[in-house]
Amino acid sequence: MFATLRILRSIRFLFVGPLVLGLLVIINLMTSPGHWWVQWAALGIGIAWVVSLLRVIRAVILLGGLAALIAYLRKR
Repeated sequence: MFATLRILRSIRFLFVGPLVLGLLVIINLMTSPGHWWVQWAALGIGIAWVVSLLRVIRAVILLGGLAALIAYLRKR
């Protein structure tokens, strides 16, 4: 059950992460346009986004393999 929740959180973060980063860019431009501090937040969010993407890809591959195995066994 916890693995399923982790996958769902990873899928959600694939959409929410870029939105948060966009908001931070807007805040950076409004508060200190000469100093680009948002790059450090982008680095952390980017690493977390890639990890989430890899988790989702792994889950999709496992689910597809399981579906193929079930389809193969049903035809036998």
